[in-house]
This record gives sequence, C-alpha cells and structure tokens, in this order.
Amino acid sequence: MPRMARVVLPHMPHHVVQRGHNRQVVFAGAEDYERYLEDLRELSSALEIRVYAYCLMTNHVHLLLGPGEEVAAMGRLMKALAARATRYRNRLEGRSGTLWEGRYKSSPVQTETYLLACTRYIELNPVRARMVPAAGDYAWSSYRQRMGEEDCWIDPDPAYLALADHEAKRRARYARFVERGVPEQELKLMREALQRGQLTGNPRFVDEVEQIIGVRVERRRPGRPSSRRG
Repeated sequence: MPRMARVVLPHMPHHVVQRGHNRQVVFAGAEDYERYLEDLRELSSALEIRVYAYCLMTNHVHLLLGPGEEVAAMGRLMKALAARATRYRNRLEGRSGTLWEGRYKSSPVQTETYLLACTRYIELNPVRARMVPAAGDYAWSSYRQRMGEEDCWIDPDPAYLALADHEAKRRARYARFVERGVPEQELKLMREALQRGQLTGNPRFVDEVEQIIGVRVERRRPGRPSSRRG
C-alpha cells in the first residue's frame, strides 16, 4: 500500500518528529544535545524556517517548524540535521550506518485553534515520560527560552503572542496553561495526526487545506482544544 504523500504548506506551522533508527539512543550526553541545537539554529536561519518550539528526547526529537514560501526547505532542514548528527555519532563511535529513521513524520497545525496546544504538547514530553516533574526542569526543550530563563532564539508564534500585550503576562499565562497538562483527547489527536501524516485541526481547517492542495485529506474527529488563553 503506497504511503501518503507528506503535506507541507507555506507559512504554516508543522509539528515534526524524527526518531532514532530502531528507537536507538541519538543523544547520549549534553554535547550531543548542544550540537543538535546549534545545527538547528544555524540551518533554520539559513533556510528561512521559523522554529516555534522544540524538545530533544533521548531517542527522538519534536520540532514545531514554520517553512516560508519554499516548502521543500523543511525537508532539506531535516535531512541536514540528521546527516550532521549521524556523521558526528559515527565519527565518535568509530561506526558506520544510519542513526535516524529514514522518514520523519509531520503534521500541519491549525494556528488559531491548535498551535499553542501543540507547543504545550511538545514542551511537556519529558514530563509525560517521567524524566522531570515540570517542564522548566528539562534543559533540552524550548520552554526555558520561552520563560526567559535562557537566551531566546526561537521564533514567537502568533498564538503565543496573542496571550497578552506584554511578555511578562504572556509567560505567566502560558505557564498556567502548561501546568494544566494536555487533555487526553488532545493528546490522542496530536499523536494520531503525526502517525497518519494528517492535519492537526478541525473540519474547517481540513476543508481549507484540501482546497489549497487539491487533494482529499482523510477526516478525523478532532478533540476540543483547551483555551489558549490559559
């Protein structure tokens, strides 16, 4: 059965996941994480792709990316990130072969309804995995940047900016939003959207995307997102 073609849309956020080959460890120590983030920052800038959120887990990465007019740039970014990490790991361990699964997963995200929820989903990954008790305790996600606890190079997304007129209020509201956790229905929606290469959004969003790409997209019954006002 042929796999579904990846849907990538210009000027729209995309939830992207890439896993280690056979779920193998891809980040063994702090230097591995730091190198990947340096590469992400450098390559995304060169390819004019916005980075709204990220979370690097032991054997996979979650990214929230916004390609510009040239949608193929997102694929080039993921290929380059994987190639650099693989070369580094192979050189370090004196090995050869692939480090990552050959095909990353992605899902366009409806901005006004699910974007902030998707950011929360990404930044709470280490909490759901019981690696840390709170999002701010994890060093390798964008949460600390968003809260002003680290130098910030991620791009502010429109849903986050809409939380308040001042940064201090945005951070406080977003922190409360994250503390509430991800509702089970929302969690299921985002996982299935990635697994099937579908859209993270409501039926109206699906209709709009179908009109843009001229291809029917399988419909799902979306969960009701939590209010982005936190």
